[in-house]
Amino acid sequence: MSLVRTQDQYSRSYGNLKLYALNGSSDTSGIPSPIFNSDKHKIMYATESYDSECCDPNFFLDSPMEEFIHPSISSHSVNQLHSMTMQNPFNYFDTTRHEDRYQPNFESEYFESHSPDDIDYNEDKMRLKLQELERALLDDNDDEDDDAFGPNQSMEIDCEWSNPIGDALLLHDSPKESSSLDSILSSISSNKEVSLTSSPQTPKQLLYDCAVMISEGNIEEASTTINDLRQRFSIQGEPSQRIAAYMVEALAARVATSGTGLYKALKCKEPPSNDQLSAMQVLFEVCPYFRFGFMAANGAIIESFKNEKRVQIIDFDIGQGSQYITLIQTIANQRGKLPHLRLTGVDDPQSVQRANGGLKVIGQRLKQLAESLDVPFEFEAVAAKTAVVSPVMLNCQAGEALIVNFAFQLHHMPDESVSTINQRDRLLRMVKSLNPKLVTVVEQDMNANTAPFLPRFVEAHNYYSAVFQSLDATLPRDSQERLNVEKQCLAREIVNIVACEGEERIERYEVAGKWKARMMMAGFVSTPISPNVNETIRGLIKQYCDRYKVKEETGALHFGWEDKILIVASAWS
Repeated sequence: MSLVRTQDQYSRSYGNLKLYALNGSSDTSGIPSPIFNSDKHKIMYATESYDSECCDPNFFLDSPMEEFIHPSISSHSVNQLHSMTMQNPFNYFDTTRHEDRYQPNFESEYFESHSPDDIDYNEDKMRLKLQELERALLDDNDDEDDDAFGPNQSMEIDCEWSNPIGDALLLHDSPKESSSLDSILSSISSNKEVSLTSSPQTPKQLLYDCAVMISEGNIEEASTTINDLRQRFSIQGEPSQRIAAYMVEALAARVATSGTGLYKALKCKEPPSNDQLSAMQVLFEVCPYFRFGFMAANGAIIESFKNEKRVQIIDFDIGQGSQYITLIQTIANQRGKLPHLRLTGVDDPQSVQRANGGLKVIGQRLKQLAESLDVPFEFEAVAAKTAVVSPVMLNCQAGEALIVNFAFQLHHMPDESVSTINQRDRLLRMVKSLNPKLVTVVEQDMNANTAPFLPRFVEAHNYYSAVFQSLDATLPRDSQERLNVEKQCLAREIVNIVACEGEERIERYEVAGKWKARMMMAGFVSTPISPNVNETIRGLIKQYCDRYKVKEETGALHFGWEDKILIVASAWS
């Protein structure tokens, strides 16, 4: 069986409750799960490829710099996907069970956009209040939030960064540091000569030196370095080569101020026919930490169904609908009378994960699946930009339990560092006004929002290096699916994070501690992921390579690769 299915297989898979489970495991999850070969510590997948004009390895040929040059493709054995079985561990219907270049200053923006007559407090008091708000959002005063697997998780700088330049940046590896970027650059400049004399330099050090040149305004030198680095790295090499190749292009886009254009050009598009999985869906299929993030949210959602006859779920970015395919399959396995599920999706035309044809196509697929499994289901699409969605547009009805799901969506909303409108917090407050029974949040754990360029560059490299390494355990290096995922999903994020600023920077991830602060400021209270969900996920993750990790922290589940946190799932009420 291949990850790429024919059209008939695709339609049948909705009703196949055995499609995605682990083979040989009685403790199954109701979520797609790849087969794990314990002898080789590899997750085995078929790698049948599909053609796409946007998946040419030379996809950056239109970049403002020189051509991308690739060494020979690394060989990798092609594994096969075994047959799978699935049962549902969550049963809560059985009554026997129990329950600018850099970020603008927030304060200056506020005072520039308001007249003195509009301010109730004097200037000193207002400044103090804004400073307190800023500290609440930017201060990582909880080591446990950033260090779930070990020290320096928020800004992990290992020995390869540990030269004088890296040491200068290490002093400012947390958002709580309030020193200006000028002081960082001053420290870097004083040590640069020492760094350049060290040899041999790793790809990480070479990339960092180039980033320093850009930050100091040495554009001509940086352009020369970029062209040289392009000769060294290949998107078809080992993980360190692949991430370096994409980071080089992100730096080139920053120099050429073309980051926004590349970001849009690399949009993760749905393939031309339904018998092929989109790159984003493949990413969720082959990276267990993404899948377990969805699973944690689904587990919390299923628990909230108990004793409810009708449930409405609002999702502001359904994407390809992968999470709800699994949710409907899980609901179908529940004992007792099933509740009526009404799924409301916001069809934002500006969404970076929007499927071709909008939510109409996704809704039709989910309806077909629900009908085949006898799950009472209806789907509604709200055609509007997320920023302008109002409660009346969501059609909440009396007698329905309301659940709101934010899976990999909130980080796309600009916050107070972009505009005083602060769409991110405003959306959360609007959702709180709906009085939901449950709100689930799944986000990538990375400080890529308010961090200045240099720390953000290091953070992005550390984060995506772990993702690229994990892909090495699931897909061959010459797999077309892997190239699609890395280019269309990961490279576009890297380009946007590194090359863009202000409103053009869409990928604005935050660490778990900041999401917690935002949720609490909006009036939400943490609802710990239940032991049943926790234990089920822990049992499943043991079926995988032992380099995948899960840790519970303050009621949330943190998923990662080795010692790097990648995904955090939490629930709120």
